[in-house]
Amino acid sequence: MRVHIATDHAAFELKQYLVERLTADGHEVVDHGASTYESLDDYPQLIIPAAEAVVADAGSLGVVLGGSGNGEQIAANKVPGIRAALAYNVELATLARQHNDANVVALGGRMQSLEEGYAIVAAFLGTPFSGEERHRRRIGQISAYEGSVRRP
Repeated sequence: MRVHIATDHAAFELKQYLVERLTADGHEVVDHGASTYESLDDYPQLIIPAAEAVVADAGSLGVVLGGSGNGEQIAANKVPGIRAALAYNVELATLARQHNDANVVALGGRMQSLEEGYAIVAAFLGTPFSGEERHRRRIGQISAYEGSVRRP
């Protein structure tokens, strides 16, 4: 699977770890940065292009990282077609895929160990959407709203 990943400084170490682990697992990882640690970088400049890449790359998934993951989830969700879920544990990551067909997972680099972060991402990537009618219906309602919003 192709996985688009991005972070700011706050989860730089986690991103580097995930790129290594996911590549070793056989995933094709596309690293959207940060490519070096910059303590004053701004996450929207890194996260939004990664989210756009997920939308443009059918069948791919995304991982966005920051200190808490909150801002990164918000930024990713501004991209039409993205359903980004903040996950602090394996259960949340699994439910995001099963029930919401989330295509991006957001994690906080300051919220768990590297290994726990990997377990969350691995669960997200390894869980398929259930396809249940009630979940498809709800996602359809969100997509319909998203398509009706006028953008500047």
